Amino acid sequence: MQTGDFVYVNYVGRVKDTNEIFDTTDAEVAKKEKIYDEKVRYKPVPIIVDGGFVIVGLNDAVKSMTVGGKKNIEIPADKAFGNRNPELIKLIPEARFKNQNIDATPGAYVTINKLRGRIMSNDGGRVRVDFNHPLAGKALVYDLEIVRQAAKNDEKVRAVCYYFVGCDEDDVSIVEDKTILDVKFKNKFDMPIEVKGSIAQNAMKWLTGIEKIRFIDEFDKGDSKNNDKIENK
Repeated sequence: MQTGDFVYVNYVGRVKDTNEIFDTTDAEVAKKEKIYDEKVRYKPVPIIVDGGFVIVGLNDAVKSMTVGGKKNIEIPADKAFGNRNPELIKLIPEARFKNQNIDATPGAYVTINKLRGRIMSNDGGRVRVDFNHPLAGKALVYDLEIVRQAAKNDEKVRAVCYYFVGCDEDDVSIVEDKTILDVKFKNKFDMPIEVKGSIAQNAMKWLTGIEKIRFIDEFDKGDSKNNDKIENK
């Protein structure tokens, strides 16, 4: 695969030392390993090669493969979720947790200043929190398969929409007119403008001949108090 290619991949990710599965796109594997989550959609995941969608080691492996190819790869920590950084272990006054009604129980996860961390200990009024990624410092093993490639502009935009929103391809209507793409979601999503911006920026960076992406919101009579159809571009 080449830089900028849009591909869908299946994978099973394990921690090398323990063989523990931490992520998979296969529902049957998830059920067998008792990690199945009803909220997770188990299906091939779209990525853009060299687009920063996956860890470095996984991205590099995809570049050496072709559509339909399968590979078992080992990824060292520095090309996975990084080595553990002692500076990301912080001591925080317990009072800060109490003021926000947060139970500082060891083992619990908390988010502070937009960083997610795990509480390691709570002793003497000080809480030790580890903000390293849970898989930092671990070598990983992946069973990887490239299922298919998205080649046309509309296919690529649908892939990016699925990556950011989780919508099916059939949920997205796309009309291409010269250098402009109009994107409309058939099912109404409460989507922040920042998400739309991320979709547009990630798609346009790699699309051919597209200078603008517009998101279309439509409201029928049953959806709005207004009798007229509203279309916003």
